[in-house]
Amino acid sequence: MTTTPTVRDAGTPARTLDRRTPRRSSLTARPAVGLLFVAPLAIIVAILFLVPLGVLLFMSTQNWPLLGGPTPNGLGNYAEIPSNTLFVGAITFTLIYTILTTILIFGISFVLVAVSNSSRRGAKFYRTTFFLPYVVGTASAALIWLAAVNDRNGVANFLLERLGFTDGPWGFLNTGGQALFTTLTLVVWKFIGFQVIVLLVGLQAIPNELYEAARMDGATTMQRLRYITLPYLRPTLALLLILSITGSLLAFDQFQVLTHGGPDNSTITLVLAIYNTAFAQFDLGKAAALSVVLLLALVLLNGVQLFLLRDKDDR
Repeated sequence: MTTTPTVRDAGTPARTLDRRTPRRSSLTARPAVGLLFVAPLAIIVAILFLVPLGVLLFMSTQNWPLLGGPTPNGLGNYAEIPSNTLFVGAITFTLIYTILTTILIFGISFVLVAVSNSSRRGAKFYRTTFFLPYVVGTASAALIWLAAVNDRNGVANFLLERLGFTDGPWGFLNTGGQALFTTLTLVVWKFIGFQVIVLLVGLQAIPNELYEAARMDGATTMQRLRYITLPYLRPTLALLLILSITGSLLAFDQFQVLTHGGPDNSTITLVLAIYNTAFAQFDLGKAAALSVVLLLALVLLNGVQLFLLRDKDDR
């Protein structure tokens, strides 16, 4: 039987020195070792994000034609943004598109979740069916949509005529409103499956005991939704809202393929305006300045969303 020595100081109680107390590992005691583990990721982030960001900031302060060399321009590119009618119009259209897309996707996904979350026969088939369009690339899906709404031989016009809704081609892309409607149908069809699957995962993570206890206490369906379902889905809804808004603000593929920004520049989004500035007007400096403004707006918007969607206890 081993004894533990004690050390006494004058006026202080005895302290026991336990020889069995484990020492800190030599690896964990060295900060340099931890930095070595982080270094590969830090290098990747620096190469893929920080370096391009630095180049973008440099380009935004230059007068840089697509087929020429750069010359310093200071903040001239930023000063010309308010007079850029193409970009200002794109801001209005993109905000309208973002609001409509977010409302439609969330509203329809809640209905589809109610169908596919039940224990009835065929629920798994519904989930698979809802998710399949999401695996198709956005550009590929837009090409499919473009072929379907073609005025000459599109299947959409053919079905509308056979069902008696129209006497001829409806003109899915003839006006700004029709083009926006057509693009919204594509986006909802393409991305609704992802929303449904994520919501299903969040719902199935809620303990059934909470619902059983609420039923025993006489809680109604709306009360269970308000006090159990929505609070537990708060992080999931916050994630989906951020992804939906950010994705809508960065919309490009569907409009580039379907409408090319037309008719009469009525469906130009922010990213499409930046693209046209760089590769149609051949001005890389102005396009870089517009990109920086869009980046700052996204960072600010996501920061506000995260603050508003946090739990009150975490604020």
